[in-house]
Amino acid sequence: MTHSIKASFTERFFSASDGLQLYARDYGHDNPQTKRTLPIVCLAGLSRNSRDFHLLAEQLSTHPDRPRRVVALDYRGRGFSAWDPDKSHYQLPVEAEDVLTACAVLDVEQAIFIGTSRGGLILHLLAAMRPTLLRGVILNDIGPVIETSGLLLIRQYLEAQPVLQSWDEAVESLKRVHGDAFPALDQADWDDMAKAIFREKDGMIVADFDPALIEPLRNITGETPMADLWTLYEGLKPVPLMTIRGESSAILSPATFAEMAERHPRMRSVAAAGQGHAPLLHRPDLLAEIRGFISGVS
Repeated sequence: MTHSIKASFTERFFSASDGLQLYARDYGHDNPQTKRTLPIVCLAGLSRNSRDFHLLAEQLSTHPDRPRRVVALDYRGRGFSAWDPDKSHYQLPVEAEDVLTACAVLDVEQAIFIGTSRGGLILHLLAAMRPTLLRGVILNDIGPVIETSGLLLIRQYLEAQPVLQSWDEAVESLKRVHGDAFPALDQADWDDMAKAIFREKDGMIVADFDPALIEPLRNITGETPMADLWTLYEGLKPVPLMTIRGESSAILSPATFAEMAERHPRMRSVAAAGQGHAPLLHRPDLLAEIRGFISGVS
């Protein structure tokens, strides 16, 4: 494993069980104070990466009273992790195994996990695969039932990635697609989102993921039944849980959100005002909720 220091985090490169190179950002690792508290492990959405959590990780890892070590992962095919030559490996069980490998390599024996969208689905699997790893869980706009209409929207905007000549164009593109669902965001938020989603390559601004990730979505129609993960959700009941729902989310319905609270009576329910799928977690309202939750776990 090699690493280099980058501003507020350390870059970690390591191998998955099949040899593919994976990447993570490690915030606060060298601060002796973070050894006294549980680390935070952040898992991103389908086409997203560790950069989604940068501002949140900086806030949590530099807290003056209780700084936390924060690890944010790039799954295979995203960000600075290698693209998998076997595209059939872009599936939840493989990615869950990669998370277990990352935790072993990075000496994370137990942690509070934050899972955005697909990251939250991975946490449903980890609750069955390695329940002792999870000391607390934050699900960001995801639950045991995924709305088909929301997946169709995700496929639509992932397939329609425009050719972008500049970062200004990237920001304006995001505003056109997501602006109605995210009225709470300011200009800095849109700029940060663009830098998280896109990367400059050969003079162009391109989406930072392997396009093969979209393939499993291509056969979905409005009548396609979605997997029922309620049985796996039961595995989260022994764990302190907070679930965040974007006010205008098309992925996590109000009905599913309410049923999650009924089935997990200690679940902390948080609504992200003025945000859709998936909420930006560094915004002041959500940052305060997250800090309160993790402080209550350890």
